[in-house]
Amino acid sequence: MSDATSVFTREGDTWLPSVLSRGPWDERAQHGGAAGTLLAHLAESAVDEPGWQLSRLSIELIKPVPVAPITTRTEVHPARSTTRVTLELLAGDVLVARAHALLIRGQAFELPDGLPGWDPAQLLPGPDDCTERLAIPGMPAEVSFYHSAMDHRMAQGDTSQPGRAAAWFRPVVPLIEGQPTTAAMRAAAAADFGNGLSWVLPADRYLFSNADLNVHLHRLPVGEWIGLSSETQADGGGVGTTLSRLYDAHGPIGVAIQTLVMRERRDPS
Repeated sequence: MSDATSVFTREGDTWLPSVLSRGPWDERAQHGGAAGTLLAHLAESAVDEPGWQLSRLSIELIKPVPVAPITTRTEVHPARSTTRVTLELLAGDVLVARAHALLIRGQAFELPDGLPGWDPAQLLPGPDDCTERLAIPGMPAEVSFYHSAMDHRMAQGDTSQPGRAAAWFRPVVPLIEGQPTTAAMRAAAAADFGNGLSWVLPADRYLFSNADLNVHLHRLPVGEWIGLSSETQADGGGVGTTLSRLYDAHGPIGVAIQTLVMRERRDPS
C-alpha cells in the first residue's frame, strides 16, 4: 500500500508525481491519464478570467513521462473568443510530453427543439446502477493510477473478452494536492482508459500503449462520473486507434481518440 494522498504535489516550479500516477506498462512511467490531468490543469490555469471552457486537449506523449520530478513550459496565444495554449512537460532537460489546448469563451444561447444528436443520447446503465469494477486482463493489481487513484464501474461489455466496452470513471483522490479537481481534469483523467477498456490484443502477449491522446469536449461534464464507450481498431502493421465517446450522467460531452503503438512482447526466455 502507498501513503500517497494525491497524484501530484507542487514544490515551487516543480511537479512531484506520486506512485498513484503510475501506469500499467512500466512502474517508472506515468499513466497517460495522470499526465493528462496535469496538462488540463495547466491549460485552465493559463487564463485568469471566468467564462472560458477547455474544449480541446491534444497530447503528444513523446517519451514515457516518468514518475519523477517534472517541470513545465507554457506559451499562451489569446484572442477574443479563443485562447490557445502550448504546454510542455520536461524531465530534467528532456521533453517528454507536449500538448496543445484550445479554450473557448462561452456564450449561452437557446437551441431549437428536436436538435439531432448522438445515438444513444445517454450511456446506460448509469453509474449508480453499475457495481462491477473494471478488470483488464494482464494489468497488474498494484498501486497505480488505474488501480488506486480511480474508481471505475463497468456499464457495457465484458472486459474478459476483446472488443467494444463501456465504463464509468471518477477520481477517488485529489489529482493535484491543494487544488480542486475540475470537470475538464476529470474528463482528461478518464479519457486515456479507452485502449485498455476496449482491448483487442491480450496484454500478457502484446503492448498497446498510446502515443497520444486527443480529447474534444463540446460541454463540460456535470457530476463526478465520466463515462467512456470505447472501440479499438488494430492492424498487423503495429498501429491501432481507439475511439471513445465521452459522457456524464446526463448525456454526451465529447470524444477522445488515441493512436496506439502495438508490439509483441519479448519472450522473457
